[in-house]
Amino acid sequence: MDSRSDSFNRNTKKNDDDDDITQREEALYSVERIFESKEVPSWQNQLTLRAFCVSFILGILFTFIVLKLSLTTGIIPSLNVSAGLLGFFFLKTWTKLLEKSGILKQPFTRQENTVIQTCVVATSGIAFSGGFGSYLFAMSEVAAKQSTEANNAFNIKNPSLGWMIGFLFVVSFLGLFSVVPLRKIMIIDFKLTYPSGTATAHLINSFHTPQGAKLAKKQVKALAKFFSFSFLWGFFQWFFTAGDDCGFASFPTFGLKAYENKFYFDFSATYVGVGMICPYLINISLLLGSILSWGIMWPLIQDRKGHWFPADESPSSLHGLQGYKVFIAIAMILGDGLYNFCKVFGRTLYGLYLQFCSKDEGAVLPVGARPSPPEPSMSFDDQRRTTLFLKDQIPIWVSIVGYVGIAIISTITLPHIFHQLKWYHIIVIYVFAPVLAFCNAYGCGLTDWSLASTYGKLAIFTIGAWAGASHGGVLAGLAACGVMMNIVSTASDLTQDFKTGYMTLASPRSMFISQIIGTAMGCLISPCVFWLFYKAFPDLGTQGSAYPAPYALVYRNMSIIGVEGFSALPKNCLTLCYIFFIGALVINGIRDLVGKNKAKYIPLPMAMAIPFYLGSYFAIDMCLGSLILFVWTKINKAKADAFGPAVASGLICGDGIWTLPSSILALVGVKPPICMKFLSRNANTRVDSFLNS
Repeated sequence: MDSRSDSFNRNTKKNDDDDDITQREEALYSVERIFESKEVPSWQNQLTLRAFCVSFILGILFTFIVLKLSLTTGIIPSLNVSAGLLGFFFLKTWTKLLEKSGILKQPFTRQENTVIQTCVVATSGIAFSGGFGSYLFAMSEVAAKQSTEANNAFNIKNPSLGWMIGFLFVVSFLGLFSVVPLRKIMIIDFKLTYPSGTATAHLINSFHTPQGAKLAKKQVKALAKFFSFSFLWGFFQWFFTAGDDCGFASFPTFGLKAYENKFYFDFSATYVGVGMICPYLINISLLLGSILSWGIMWPLIQDRKGHWFPADESPSSLHGLQGYKVFIAIAMILGDGLYNFCKVFGRTLYGLYLQFCSKDEGAVLPVGARPSPPEPSMSFDDQRRTTLFLKDQIPIWVSIVGYVGIAIISTITLPHIFHQLKWYHIIVIYVFAPVLAFCNAYGCGLTDWSLASTYGKLAIFTIGAWAGASHGGVLAGLAACGVMMNIVSTASDLTQDFKTGYMTLASPRSMFISQIIGTAMGCLISPCVFWLFYKAFPDLGTQGSAYPAPYALVYRNMSIIGVEGFSALPKNCLTLCYIFFIGALVINGIRDLVGKNKAKYIPLPMAMAIPFYLGSYFAIDMCLGSLILFVWTKINKAKADAFGPAVASGLICGDGIWTLPSSILALVGVKPPICMKFLSRNANTRVDSFLNS
């Protein structure tokens, strides 16, 4: 009896010790243990006026950045980290001033920080999904003149502030209502990772710990320093750009012959910063694509002038060399997009199959209106997060009424904006859109890859072909692309934000309302900022200009192919398109077959395709950014990891915000005083002789 009792006491003590160790380990690694003593504000208190004031200011800043990137190369890195960091800095400064004045009523919380980040990303996201550098500007006369095909008035719609704002307001909210009922199945039941949303949540959580606040303060100082440098560098460069091909951006770094083939460093702080944020593989892929196209293919095809295409063809004509540049790039983009669409869609279906197989046969789809208690086996973090995530419900009737109501309004409104797009086209899109929005949101949770532009291209080909060439199919396809892109893009953005909110204890209601307010801000801010670009730079959208909007021409020509077929292509162009389309499929297949460790050495076809049309100057900038980060990492990895994103964000933001004063100067007719141009020795001699004669 005594021995059994003694044994029981020893086992009990051992179990107690194990529990103590487990609790200590959980306390060490648990995020929510750190914040356990802090009260979580109600969803109403998470939505503050000061948060939306800061969001509005940052939304304008990031809209300028996204539009500048869209109108130059179309490469847009994730700006979540920058939004979270700047939101923290602005509101922390605000609350400190109020605290010193003795009038602070509500402390700054991580939930409020998440609301700001969500609102800012929603605002600037409209600058991408609004298509100002792609499908929307592809409708314009500027893009139509460069395409030469289907450039009649029935297939042209020039930008106008009124219809752009109206269009965005009737299509940008549908995606939000389509995925709200499934937030529980995405975040809790399927436990999708949403890597960008998770990373942003970790960042925001770290800001609000004592150690994280100190690091954030240093990161903001680094960002401010490089923001100032980048802004002043942009201002300095402006003085030397009085004419075409003037200034540091036209410096023939590797010689004049290389400059003619777009190989030069253009001193862009923006793309050096983008290169520091983008993975090494993307930057190397861009450089390889530049070498393959501008270093090898285009010079060889140019030598076939007179055989493959007329020798007197205009450089901008799609029946000449320009046609090869545009359509081969389109073939690679479509090949890459088709492969990844099939892969992500297949993984989505397989994932859903496994998830539903693991449920009881009588189980119902766990939508947001059916809360369930957290499982006992969950960690403390997951239990607390799940409890609060399920606390504030968004009724299903809100989603249904919202989606159906906006769908009815837009079905009536859109045919008045685009006469070529009929009401029955719109209804078909809205029937399939929720399914595609769910697939995109689910796939984004698995891979962190939004296929919004791929779904948009699908709409281009289906609706454009359905409308037909004689009924403005080109414009109908582009408008349908805009409707589809806005729905699926905002759906994946919202689910990313739900994941961030889940991990920072922000209420789903506050996330949803913040996303709606941010989207509404974007529907006003993005068209206004684009209109500023459009009026300030008359050559916007033309090849060789400061803002060539490369994807506008790509999207328009996709629409032309969808409506008219391949008759517009020059000789042998279709054969080369087939080769590069299949090549993109094969390269992606090889990347998946060899595994992650070896795949990081195989280039990405989508990234390789971008410089086919644009040139390699931005790829060189981005590779320099990668090199700076690589060397910094080798010297001091901890410091590079901590401050690399802040430095990159400073470079991007400073140069990006310089576009505002430069646009205003252009609008009021103030021109730079100096033209710094680089000439060959022979050309310089001729200029001197002309001036001295």
